[in-house]
Amino acid sequence: MHDTVWFELNGIPSVFVSTTAFLDTAIKQSMALGLPETNWVLLEHPYSFNSDEEVEAKALGAFDAIVAALTAYVPTTQHE
Repeated sequence: MHDTVWFELNGIPSVFVSTTAFLDTAIKQSMALGLPETNWVLLEHPYSFNSDEEVEAKALGAFDAIVAALTAYVPTTQHE
C-alpha cells in the first residue's frame, strides 16, 4: 500500500492488488497515508496453497480489472 500511495501522490497511475484477507488493513493504511481513494483489485484469499497454474490463472483473471483501474486513472493532487 505504501508504494501505491507514493506512486499516486507523485502522479504515476497505480493500483493496489491484494487478497481479500488484507482489505481491512489496506483501507486503514491508505487512509493513514492520506489517500483513501486508492484503486483496488482484490483477489480471493488464500494463494499459499495454490499450484503455479492456479496462481497464473488467478493473475490472468485479474488482468482486465487491473487495466481498467489504471486506464480510469484520475490524477490525484499532491497532499501536503
